[in-house]
Amino acid sequence: MTDSDAPLPAGDFDAWLEGMQAALSGEAESDVPCGECTACCTSSQFVHIRPDETDALAHIPAALQFSAPGLPAGHVLMGYDSRGHCPMLIDGACSIYAHRPRTCRTYDCRVFAAARTRDPDPAKADITRRAIRWRFTYDGVDAEHRHDAVASAATFLAGHDSLLPPDLAPANPTQLAVLAVVIHDCFLAGDAGSGETHLIEPDPEVVRDEVIRRSS
Repeated sequence: MTDSDAPLPAGDFDAWLEGMQAALSGEAESDVPCGECTACCTSSQFVHIRPDETDALAHIPAALQFSAPGLPAGHVLMGYDSRGHCPMLIDGACSIYAHRPRTCRTYDCRVFAAARTRDPDPAKADITRRAIRWRFTYDGVDAEHRHDAVASAATFLAGHDSLLPPDLAPANPTQLAVLAVVIHDCFLAGDAGSGETHLIEPDPEVVRDEVIRRSS
């Protein structure tokens, strides 16, 4: 095994899950131990920037911004160059790091390890190589069950793509993994006697209603 294949410590799963949920709700930023990795910046990713992100918009040349399809006016995307690199990545580092968009502040490739999913897009191969190296630790069996619940939610979503309204269905593997984090509670139940959690197979309609509720 080479250093580039060696496992990477992803941290305590419950701490990661709490941080990821806070990032998704806008209460915090993701704290990813990236090291020198820039895979997410070099994998042909579009960066969504919302109209209220005035600081980020001011630091990204207007020529690199274009209207985000299907979203209200003011929402824009920043594309990538001919190499698949973010145009703000200069000499291997983000040139607007202190002013980067919210999408970048909340992105965390550990979500693929949490959902036990992969992005099959060859352009995302560097992200996949990074994601498969992450290893979480667990403070007890309930934490392991929570991880299993996220993975179960991801499997469910992948197999029920027609269940959700088109505007709420995940459009790519990243969105699917993130949504699995959001709704993983649907796949857990507590034991009244022991207080421990265990996995359940929820009614698909319950999952659909929860996705709609969380999106409202």
